[in-house]
Amino acid sequence: VSCLCGSAPCLLCGCCPSAKNSTISRLLFTFFLFLGTLVSIIMIIPGVEKELHKLPGFCEGSGSVLGVQPHVDCSSFLGHKAVYRMGFAMAAFFCLFAMLMVCVRSSRDPRAALQNGFWFFKFLVLVGITVGAFYIPDGAFTSVWFYFGVVGSFLFILIQLVLLIDFAHSWSQRWLHNAGESNARGWYAALCTVTFIFYAASIAAITLLYVYYTKPEGCTEGKAFISINLILCLIVSVVSILPKIQEAQPHSGLLQASLITLYTIYITWAALANVPTQRCNPTLLLRNNTGSATATEPLTTWWDAPSIVGLVIFILCTLFISLRSSDHPQVNKLMLTEESGAGAGAGPGVAEEGGEHRAYDNEQDGVSYSYTFFHLCLLLAALYIMMTLTNWYRPDESLQVLRSPWTAVWVKISSSWAGLLLYLWTLVAPLVLPDRDFS
Repeated sequence: VSCLCGSAPCLLCGCCPSAKNSTISRLLFTFFLFLGTLVSIIMIIPGVEKELHKLPGFCEGSGSVLGVQPHVDCSSFLGHKAVYRMGFAMAAFFCLFAMLMVCVRSSRDPRAALQNGFWFFKFLVLVGITVGAFYIPDGAFTSVWFYFGVVGSFLFILIQLVLLIDFAHSWSQRWLHNAGESNARGWYAALCTVTFIFYAASIAAITLLYVYYTKPEGCTEGKAFISINLILCLIVSVVSILPKIQEAQPHSGLLQASLITLYTIYITWAALANVPTQRCNPTLLLRNNTGSATATEPLTTWWDAPSIVGLVIFILCTLFISLRSSDHPQVNKLMLTEESGAGAGAGPGVAEEGGEHRAYDNEQDGVSYSYTFFHLCLLLAALYIMMTLTNWYRPDESLQVLRSPWTAVWVKISSSWAGLLLYLWTLVAPLVLPDRDFS
C-alpha cells in the first residue's frame, strides 16, 4: 500500500534511485496514456474487433449513431466505437487532473500529493471511467466526439511542431558547438550528411506524392496542396540561410529547415491519405455495414502507413514532453519547466532513508513543470491517437460506410501551414523585435 500510495512507487525508486519525483510522476501518467493506446490498438485488431459485440449493450441500438436510423448492423463499426470510447476515457481522466492541479505552485500544496502519489487509486479511476465510457448511449456521441478529436488533434500537432522546431534548433546548436571545440571537419561533415539525407527523403516523398496522389486530369486539390507546401518549404529553406538571418541567429541553418521540410511532407502525405476520392487517393479505405469490402473497395484495416508513422511520432513526442526540458527559455516558459528543476534547493542528490535510496521531492520551493499544462498535453495526445487509430474516419449519413471527411484533410493541411509559419517566425523574430532576447 505504501508503494502504491506513496510519493513514488518503490519499484521505480529502486531501479532509478537518482530519478526526481516529478520525472517519475510524468512517466507514470505517460504510462497510463500508453496503456490506453495499447488497449485501443488491441480493440481494432480484426479478430478482437469481431468479439466486441459480446460486450453487454455495446452493439445494441448502435443504429442511432446520428439519431436517424433505429436499426443498423454495427458489426463493422465496433473497433471504431471502441477506440472512440477509450479515447473519451483517457481524455476525461487527464481533463480531471488538469482541473484538479490548477495553480499548484509547489509540493507543499496538498494537491501535489495527489499528483505524485496514489497511483493504484488513479489506475482504478481510469478503469472506472473506461468501463463507464463503454456504456455511453450512441445518440450523437460519435459525431460530436469526432469534432472534439479534430480540434484536439490539431492542437497536439501544433505542440508536436513546437517541440520539433525546438529539437531542430538544439540539435544544430550542439553540433556546431561540438565543431568549435573538437574535430570541426567531422562535425560539419555529419551536419551536411544529415541535412542532405533529410532533403533527399523530402524530394523522394514529394515525387511519390505526385505519382500516387495526383492524376494528369483532375485531383486539383492534391496538386495544389503538394505544390503549395513545396513552395513554402523552399521559402523557409532559403530564408534560413539569408545573411541577415545568419547575423541575427548564427546557429540557424539548413539542418533545421530540412527537418521541418520532412515533417511538413509527412503531414501533407497524411492529409492526402484522407482525401475522400478513390481516384485521387489509392489508399482510401471504405467499409460497409456488413464488414466486407465491395468489389471495388479494399477491406478496411486501421493499419495504413500514415497511421503507423503517426503512432511512432506520437510516442516520441509524448516521451519528449515527459522526460526532457528544453534548452530554450521560450519553450520552458511555455511548459513551465527548468533544466535544473525549480525546487533544486530541496536538497542535492538522492536522499537516503533507512539505508535505501529513494527519489527525493525536488519541488518544495516550486514545481519544476506545470501540472495543468502537462495534463492538457496528455489530453490532446489522447485525442490525437484516437483520431490516428481510426484514420480520422466517421460514419456517413446513411450509416452504411465509414468515410474520410474533407474536415480531416483541411485540418492536417492547415496544421502544416501553421507549422511552417511558426518556424518562419522563429527565424525572423530577432529582426522584427530587436529589443527582445531570443538567445
